[in-house]
Parts: sequence; structure tokens; C-alpha cells
Amino acid sequence: MKIAIIIIRVLLGGMYIFASVPVLFNIQMGEMPKMTADQTTFMTGIMVTKYLFPLIKVTELIAGLMLLIGRTAPLAAIIIFPVTLNIFLYHAFLGPKELPLVAVMLIFNLFLFYAYRQKYLPIISR
Repeated sequence: MKIAIIIIRVLLGGMYIFASVPVLFNIQMGEMPKMTADQTTFMTGIMVTKYLFPLIKVTELIAGLMLLIGRTAPLAAIIIFPVTLNIFLYHAFLGPKELPLVAVMLIFNLFLFYAYRQKYLPIISR
């Protein structure tokens, strides 16, 4: 179980780091996939706010690094879960082509919740 936790933690952390670094540092990583009208509307709304997309990407980067560090992984799993869930729901409703990969990310995050459940008990106990 310990090795599985390390593998999943490193994979999830790597996914978030590799998703955030190119955006934050304006690195071109190939062509952008063509978006549907609904996806364009959604992304336009996020971009118009000016702060939300960078906030999401900084959160992904910090949580990804925390997952790689290991000692801070239980906190990182909590921090990144809303982002993971939102990405999953975005793809479930607007872009199902990427849904299998995103479902794996959600399962990884839920697995980490299960693996670190003892660390979370003080939060919910009296």
C-alpha cells in the first residue's frame, strides 16, 4: 500500500505540475485543441475574470509540488480536490473526449483521501 501511495501521489503531482507550468510561464506546448462553442463560452467567462485562471494554475502548481514532497501530501490532496472535481465536471459536461484521463485523476485524488484518512480524523472529530 505504501508503494501505491507514493506512485499515485507522484503521478498526480506530476500531472498538475505539467498542466500548470506551461500556462504560468507561457511555454507553447503544441497546438491548442479545437474547442466547442460551449467550451469557448466557459473559457471566455473564466478568462474575463482575469484572476481565476491564474489562481487555478498556481493552486495546481503548489499542490503538485506538495504532492511530490510527500510530507505535505495529505494537505495537498485536500487543496487540489475542488480543482480536480471541477476539471472532471467540465469534461463530463463539455468535453467528454478527455474524460477517461480526468476520471483517473479524480480516482487518484479519492485514493489519496482514503490512504490519508487517519490524518483527516482530527479535523472532523470533537
